[in-house]
Amino acid sequence: MLRLLPLLPAVPLLGAALLVAGGRRLPRPAAEAFASLVCAGTAALAIWLLAGSSPPLTEWVGGWFPVGGESVGIVVTGDGASLGMAALVSLLTLAALAYSWHYFDEPPRGHAGSFPALMLLFQGGMCGFAIAADLFNAFVFFELMSVVAYALTGYRIDEAKAVQGGLTFGVVNSLGAYFMLMGIALLYARTGELAMAKIGRGLDAAAGHHGPDALALAGFVLFLTGLLVKAAAVPFQFWLPDAHAVAPTPVCMLLSGVMVELGVYGVWRVYGTVFSGPGGVPAADATRALVVLGVLTAAVGSVMCWYQRHIKRLLAFSTISHTGLFLIGIGVLKAGADDGTALYVLAHGGVKAALFACAGILLDRYGSVDEFYLHGRARRLRGVGIMFAVGALALAGLPPFGTGLGKAVSEEAVGGPLTVLYVAASALTGGAVLRVAVRVFLGLGPRPEGRDGGERDEDETSGSGEEPETRQRLDEVPMTMRTVPAVLLAAALAVGAVPGFAGRVGHAVDEAGTWGVFSSVRWTASGVLLDLLSTLLAVALAAVAVARPGLLAAPDWALPLRRLQSGHVGDYVAWLLVGAALLGALALPGVLG
Repeated sequence: MLRLLPLLPAVPLLGAALLVAGGRRLPRPAAEAFASLVCAGTAALAIWLLAGSSPPLTEWVGGWFPVGGESVGIVVTGDGASLGMAALVSLLTLAALAYSWHYFDEPPRGHAGSFPALMLLFQGGMCGFAIAADLFNAFVFFELMSVVAYALTGYRIDEAKAVQGGLTFGVVNSLGAYFMLMGIALLYARTGELAMAKIGRGLDAAAGHHGPDALALAGFVLFLTGLLVKAAAVPFQFWLPDAHAVAPTPVCMLLSGVMVELGVYGVWRVYGTVFSGPGGVPAADATRALVVLGVLTAAVGSVMCWYQRHIKRLLAFSTISHTGLFLIGIGVLKAGADDGTALYVLAHGGVKAALFACAGILLDRYGSVDEFYLHGRARRLRGVGIMFAVGALALAGLPPFGTGLGKAVSEEAVGGPLTVLYVAASALTGGAVLRVAVRVFLGLGPRPEGRDGGERDEDETSGSGEEPETRQRLDEVPMTMRTVPAVLLAAALAVGAVPGFAGRVGHAVDEAGTWGVFSSVRWTASGVLLDLLSTLLAVALAAVAVARPGLLAAPDWALPLRRLQSGHVGDYVAWLLVGAALLGALALPGVLG
């Protein structure tokens, strides 16, 4: 079983290479079927390894084992957390591939395998990042994942907005990667090691009785900056809405469904393995840094989500808000919060991918993702409307969805005022999505007015003026495009409803964690009540917004937040530097003092 672990990234990478080599001779259905088969095989392998991952699997690739305590080889790990992320990555990639079967225009002759090959490369990079147990190869897979994501974001190269969005994505995330590389260099200079566990022990040994030094902590700040850029945490988040606005819908399903979550997973893995000892960052400092950034991210994301009319941007800001909740969950450094966050991530990935799939159907049918323009136009898409509304309620935390269970377990662990933030952020994001569902699919309430009285508004943030991504406008929505979101929502429901599943997830995360505590993961009366409260608040907010469309207009205090999303890459780079300085200011005082 050990020797199979490296196959998780290797199989999709090999599949992509075969598609590139032979795709010119394959018809489109054959290329898509081959990519789906490779993706499904990788998912099956991840799930099979996950079933036998106790105790955690560790493999030095190529047999380059440590000699005399020194190592130069590539090490991968297969515990509950890493294999769970690899399984989630593979399953969502399979869903995105299935969704895209009838989605794109027919590619030029000889290029049928280009998009499936890119998706497999993306899957391989994400799976490699999930199981990497040394910093340098985590960086390598991080960059592979990023480079492919840039290409996928700007896949429609005939559209200037898509190229600009991909370029912004590329510049900001590449700078984040340089920060990671500088952090790796500092840690290697201090310890002479790249394996995460060995770096952690090296930092502890170097610290001795004096505690951590500034060099190790600078490495912490630099490496985490790169991860937080990928996670789209405030103030690193600006690239994400711009990328979602132009990326093809199947790509958005992965960007919000799993890639952002991999950034949060990386923070959890690196802190717990490398920096949680006496030579790393003190727990109080790490908690302060992650919780403050998490609160800012959840608050800014939920407010910006509420004041969007571009549906894909709205869903992107919802992802940012929930990323903030995930950062709070891992930032309090408690086993129960880790378990709740793991469940939250699993279910959120399915729900968010399903919502983007439904938004793609709107773009297919009506050539727009503008909430104002689409008012009442999608009445005949009843099934899609039901799925969109169910997804909104799931985001709000409706029991027994896995999002509700993950939220409830996290709330119990974090306690205090942070629980209020969980309820408020879930209610605002769920209410915003539910408002869209009621307006677009039911046509309730007066028609909101744009600059032209309710018809198309060509502002690039409105969602009008979009070009359909589908290869043909059929009378009926293709079966794959309707089935995929339904299956994803059912899976998110199963995370919270299947007896024993949540407990197994919690046990797997606790075994992979560093806190030495096994927590109980289950529904509680207080958790159900808080979930119902956030769901009712979401329904109430949506009802008020539909009845009074003027509430969508951003008040004066919210306008600066909207202006910050300028679309200028120079502004985003400046905010990246501000974020790195803020992370340092939050993490370092306890040591430097």
